[in-house]
Order: sequence, then structure tokens, then C-alpha cells
Amino acid sequence: MKLGISSYTFGWAVGVRGHEPPEPLDEIGLLQKAHEFGVSLLQIGDNLPLETFDQLRLQNLAQEAAKNGIELEVGARNLTLERLYLYCEICRNVGASLLRFVIDDEDYHPAPEEVIPLLQEAARHLERYGITLGIENHDRFAARNLREMIVSANSDFIGVCLDTANSLGAGEGLNEIVPLLAPYTVNLHAKDFTIARHAHKMGFVVNGAPAGAGMMNLPLVLEALEPYHRCRSLILELWTSPEDSLEATIEKEAQWARQSIDYLKSLPIKKQPVI
Repeated sequence: MKLGISSYTFGWAVGVRGHEPPEPLDEIGLLQKAHEFGVSLLQIGDNLPLETFDQLRLQNLAQEAAKNGIELEVGARNLTLERLYLYCEICRNVGASLLRFVIDDEDYHPAPEEVIPLLQEAARHLERYGITLGIENHDRFAARNLREMIVSANSDFIGVCLDTANSLGAGEGLNEIVPLLAPYTVNLHAKDFTIARHAHKMGFVVNGAPAGAGMMNLPLVLEALEPYHRCRSLILELWTSPEDSLEATIEKEAQWARQSIDYLKSLPIKKQPVI
């Protein structure tokens, strides 16, 4: 699988709502980061929504990526047929063959029985476009529910974007989600984390960490994915804990990104054939 970065590797620099930097990191800056880190893949997520780009900006993104030898993947949220078709067109415009989607949005929380027919309907469209859809495990759905949705879609073009930390919000750890979701994983988000007890002893707090410095057992995840030959990309994401100033937070985020990429490059990441 290919190693890459994301707009969520640099979430603070791109801009967190209510904490926008004076000069946000844009798509060209992200391409430069990928080039500096020596990776050939950039996933642009919903924190830099490509639906807000005009045709000229999308064309420029595709050209700059090609010029630097960097492959693009696209991310979005709020999974409806209309938005899926919109993002398939965006994928075509920027030359991306993998589309990662979070099902939910702030005011959109469909039940599994609503998602399944949507995916079944979308399968023909994805196949026609040659785009693989990765549904991300997020806070609301248990791994077994996500697996049921993917199995019911019954398409080689629909799989899982496996995030190593998100399922903590659903009360599940890697030991629970990986056996269920590994056979369907087409994209992996490496997001390290720590869990520590509050000083008052009444509960725990989850924080992000540089890849390899927390509790994420990534070698175990990679070993579980390898037999299925479906996971095409490993994307670094970070939950960088904030400092006293946004400037210091962005600087820390950049340091974490470099440390994380160095760690990920040290792992025996096997290239999987595209199915």
C-alpha cells in the first residue's frame, strides 16, 4: 500500500472551526508537504472540501499533483446519493480513484437500513467511474454494523476506510474492529492515541500522539490486512493536542507529522495490488 498524508495530518494548519489561522494551509501547500516528506500520496478530506473549488482550482490541483508525481485521494462526509455522485465527478476531475466518505454530518444520521440501499444503488455508478468507495468507521456505528452495510452492498468497489482511533467513540478498540473490518479495508488511517486517567481519577481522557508514540498497534493492523490484498493506501492523520497559542499548535503539528512519517517509513509496508 502507498504511504501518504492528509489534510487531517495538518488539521490545525488547514483550519479548525473557530481557530482558523491567518494564512491557512491550502491544497498546494499540502502537495508541498507531501513532496518534502517524500511520500507520493495526498488525501484531501472534508476539512478542505473540494466541492467548494471551482473548475479552474480543481484543474490546477490535478496539474500540480501530476507535476510532483503525487497521487490524489478525495474525502467527504454526509453520504447521500447526490453527494456521492458529486464527489465521483470531483474524483474524475482530479484523477482520484479512491473516495473516502464519513456517513454522518452534523444534522444527518441515517440508520443502517437507509444506508444499505444507497450503497447498493451507488455500486453501479462507482464501477462505471472506476472509483473505490471507503466508508470510514466513525463514532456512531459499531464495527459489526459497518461490516453489515459493506457486505450488503456486495460490491468490490465499496469497502472500509479503517481509522485506528475513531471507534473508541463507539466503545471499541483495535482488537474488536480489526478482525471484523480487515477483509473489507481499502484505505487505512493511521491515527495514534493515548488513554490516561484524569488526575481526579474519575474517568479517562483520550489524546492524540505522533504515530508510533502512543497505543496504536499498527504492525498488528498491517499484519491483519495483508492477506486480503485490498488496502491500497496508508494515510497519516493526527489528533494534535493544542498548545497555548495557535502558532505553537501548528508548529507542534508539523513536528508530529515529521516524527510520524519517519516512524511509518520504518515499517514493512507492503504494496497491495489494486483490485
